[in-house]
Amino acid sequence: MLQPRHPQAAGESRLRGVDAARGLALIGMVATHIYPAVGDDGAVTPAHLLAAGRASAAFAVLAGVALALSTGRLPAPQARASTVARAVCIGTIGLALGYTHSGIAVILCYYALIFILAVPLLRAPVAALVVVTVLAFAVVPAAGLLSRDHLPPPTLADPTFGRAFTHPVNLTLEMGFTGFYPALAWLGYLCVGLAVGRLDLRSTRVAAALLAGGGTIAAAASLVSWALLRHAAGMAALESVDPVEVAGVGPLPVRSILDAGLYGSTPTNTWWWLAVDTPHSSTPVDLLHTGAAAVALLGFVLLLSRLLPPLMLIPLVAVGSMTLTLYCTHVIVMSASFLPADPTPSFLLQAAVALTVATAWRASGARGPAEAIVAAATRGTRQLV
Repeated sequence: MLQPRHPQAAGESRLRGVDAARGLALIGMVATHIYPAVGDDGAVTPAHLLAAGRASAAFAVLAGVALALSTGRLPAPQARASTVARAVCIGTIGLALGYTHSGIAVILCYYALIFILAVPLLRAPVAALVVVTVLAFAVVPAAGLLSRDHLPPPTLADPTFGRAFTHPVNLTLEMGFTGFYPALAWLGYLCVGLAVGRLDLRSTRVAAALLAGGGTIAAAASLVSWALLRHAAGMAALESVDPVEVAGVGPLPVRSILDAGLYGSTPTNTWWWLAVDTPHSSTPVDLLHTGAAAVALLGFVLLLSRLLPPLMLIPLVAVGSMTLTLYCTHVIVMSASFLPADPTPSFLLQAAVALTVATAWRASGARGPAEAIVAAATRGTRQLV
């Protein structure tokens, strides 16, 4: 059995594998934002087959890992205060990005709320983190399916300062429960990351266990979904109403939903929707699959960082060390009109620029601009506590 280890033992230095995994997650998110979910031939595009739902989940899990590593050495009051400061900074940036009209469902405000929800859990024992994860992955989706018909439908618009002031209750409800990245369900990802961050991530044995365990659970979740839909009564129940109403979107064909994904929640006409693992459905199997896939990704990259010469991972590590800056830049760029219409040149251009700029920036020894702002805020907050 892998024994939890207090994050203090990790020391101050960053783990290259954690940053590299975060870099891969960012590039995966960029790909899903640029490529359509379904190509001209009617098939799901490779970018979405690989990264849809998984990349953003990996970001949340890795945020939990980073939170465990960054707060583990701090006294509890400072850990809580710095996490709140981090959430306020990220949320403020997210509200500003809501005005870009990029076509991207900006995730930062949701992340900020998840950080706030995680504050009481920073020093929670692993058993408590497991309980919260089970509640987030199992109970929250069921409660959502049961209650969404009685709640205001989500707008699925990006949060902005205007919405925060004019409709604070509805915006909080959407970010927490009915929106694209429902924070109450996604809190489970952060709890997984908090637990993983307490392991000795410098250990090859731990990295291998994360890869094997995460991969096995991810595959098992997909297998359960496939069995329930194909060999039980699931698919027939889903197709009994086709097209089906999706909150905040309107009627969609069932096949389109299963291929292209959802918008943070499922239709409510049958409980069988909880058996689908389509991206961004926030069902138990979707959350379990994507969370476990994120753990497997981290294990894989940790192992890779031990096998490859350090120089080979520098670009990915650099991207992963300034993901907030690069994510903001990506959102702003996607709102512009100068990008190539063909998704492949657009993706290659953005990925190449991100890797090049991040590598050069890292060589200068400076933090990314957004990261520097967050670091200054958290440092100042700690000094006040």
